[in-house]
Amino acid sequence: MKLQQLRYLVEVAKQGLNVSEAAEKLHTSQPGISKQIRLLEDELGIQVFIRNGKRVVAVSEPGKEVLRISERILREAQNLKRVGDEFSKEAEGALTIATTHTQARYALPKVIAEFVQRYPKVRLSIKQGSPTQICDMVVSGEADLAIATEGISLYKELAMLPCYEWNRSIVAPDGHPLLALQRPLTLDDIVAHPIITYDFAFAGRSKINQAFTSIGKTPNVVLTAIDTDVIKTYVKLGLGIGIIASMAFEAERDIGLQARDASHLFDASVTKIGLRKDAYLRGYAYTFIELFAPHLHRKEVDAALHHGDDEE
Repeated sequence: MKLQQLRYLVEVAKQGLNVSEAAEKLHTSQPGISKQIRLLEDELGIQVFIRNGKRVVAVSEPGKEVLRISERILREAQNLKRVGDEFSKEAEGALTIATTHTQARYALPKVIAEFVQRYPKVRLSIKQGSPTQICDMVVSGEADLAIATEGISLYKELAMLPCYEWNRSIVAPDGHPLLALQRPLTLDDIVAHPIITYDFAFAGRSKINQAFTSIGKTPNVVLTAIDTDVIKTYVKLGLGIGIIASMAFEAERDIGLQARDASHLFDASVTKIGLRKDAYLRGYAYTFIELFAPHLHRKEVDAALHHGDDEE
């Protein structure tokens, strides 16, 4: 049994049982992958993949367990390599952050600038997606950590680290009636206008829905987007008022728009970091986390990663 054989198994499964695509991803040949998988199946005495002729069509029941164990072995092999790198190449390596647009655009720039200054030899990558997409990236090993408001708690494989609370503002074009009100806004004020806000899976959208449900009103949401800048663009065109994360309004850049505080109308949301519970983190990963959330020292991160180990 070889690690390479396990990599072939896992990649074929990841590519939807398409051996050709797995071969292309791994820069090898399709016959080579097929041969090694069959050798492994012969050694294990089971059929991992069910075939129709030469085509892989399904994963067998015992094959599902083999894949699960193979993924764990490959993760641990990667952890072993990271342990070695931590002591031989302390300030070199790679760190991949999976996050949403709002975090990447508004919350992370200062953190990333500081991190790059401290660790110029670490290759830093940012991958964007929906909360479920970025959590899947961490679970599959494509990313080291996820940063999002929604979704992380749904994944049992991930440890969840609360980072900071945030709330919302209403944005409207210059001259909009809401901007002239000399009192705090109410939900009734807002529901009287067309609304542009986040897609349901993003940026605490559930908190917005809950607020309107609590007063028995249905907001007229005319447009949703995953990107705060898209929301502001269509607000500026006069399609409606926007409900956005307060950190995403920049008065010096958002010319033609003004913001009104709405934090008293909606429950606060919490941005979190998600990490695989079985991950081995390099020292610079702990530094990145602490730069993003200063209260999350190494001790707190390790406690979250190892929570429940004694019960298992």
